[in-house]
Amino acid sequence: MPGMQRAVALLFAATLSGQWINEPARGVPRAHDGKPNLSAPAPRAGGHPDFTGLWQTDFAPPGEIEKVVPGLSLTTVPGDDATTFSKYLFNVLADYAPDEVKLSAEAQKEWEANKSISDALGPRCLPIGLPMTDLFPMPKRIVQTANLIVVLYEGDLPRQIHMDGRKLPANPNPAWVGYSVGKWDGDTLVVETVGLNPRAALDAFGHPRSDTMRLRERWRRRDFGHLNVEMTIEDSKYYSKPFAFQYSSTLVPDDDLLEWVCTENEKDKGHIK
Repeated sequence: MPGMQRAVALLFAATLSGQWINEPARGVPRAHDGKPNLSAPAPRAGGHPDFTGLWQTDFAPPGEIEKVVPGLSLTTVPGDDATTFSKYLFNVLADYAPDEVKLSAEAQKEWEANKSISDALGPRCLPIGLPMTDLFPMPKRIVQTANLIVVLYEGDLPRQIHMDGRKLPANPNPAWVGYSVGKWDGDTLVVETVGLNPRAALDAFGHPRSDTMRLRERWRRRDFGHLNVEMTIEDSKYYSKPFAFQYSSTLVPDDDLLEWVCTENEKDKGHIK
């Protein structure tokens, strides 16, 4: 199946627990039994929701992934079930009918090249980049200040979202996570990103992104433990129209990030046939 080998390469980066296991986090509302109350009101800082915390992208409901990637269950790695991953990790166009969003001739050529590289997301150990690094169910830590939001990923490059009112760069040097600025729309954080390195794909199926792609996001922390994100991809160089999808994350309050480096931890290439 086109793109399946790329998806398989992703699956071997298993989601692992953090360094400090069961270390109770400070400032977390808890029930009488000590368990975090994830439905409590969202914390606020400076009059706005505070996204600070360790988050993990929610798993897909049963049966959803099999509709997007038939036969994926055959590639499941013990302890790392790919059939529970977000469908958008595999295909950012999963909600669209075939040919509803058309690829340009240049994008089609790039997509075919991506699909021919079976180890593009594995042994080459290049950064995954946006939006895939947010869709993969590995923990990420958000640190929010008044003028800067930092996202630390387990196994990928960190991201900076500038909140100081600056404008996006007009001619940015391409970067794996691009250049991001944010502003508030009520209690929703609106983030805009440009300057993304076109060497990274949008998803495990290898849908390409051009150097002119613009990523728009809307973050909403609906309560203490749940975060909703809407992503819109605008890339008129490669796609006939903008397209969007939504995903959610859940707070993991009593855990931490695990240090993971692809070239150091990769042990699976020799077992893939």
